[in-house]
Amino acid sequence: MSLKIRIDDSAPPYEQVRAQISEQARSGALPVGYRLPTVRGLAESLGLAVNTVAKAYRALEGDGVIETRGRNGTFVAAAGSAAAREASSAAQAYADRVRRLGLDEGAALDAVRDALRAAYGD
Repeated sequence: MSLKIRIDDSAPPYEQVRAQISEQARSGALPVGYRLPTVRGLAESLGLAVNTVAKAYRALEGDGVIETRGRNGTFVAAAGSAAAREASSAAQAYADRVRRLGLDEGAALDAVRDALRAAYGD
């Protein structure tokens, strides 16, 4: 198993690094506990600025995909369960909010479907 990242002109490089590591962690291509390269090491191997990779790592850490263990390095975290918990919490907050707004279940579901289509480009 190894980290595979390709950078092109389709999106900002930090977003490509973030998205590709996130996807590989989610799919299991990078297992929980996999040690990622240092920020400097990954930046050098990809031909990117150190700050670009650091920004991606910060975003991944904020998303719960990776965790930094001080001098021991940066590792793939058990992101699936953290992501599921955060999604559940967000869904509960949404349900509470639309109920307070007086929307019925059908209207609330329609709003969610529209938002998901917009977010995922379907």
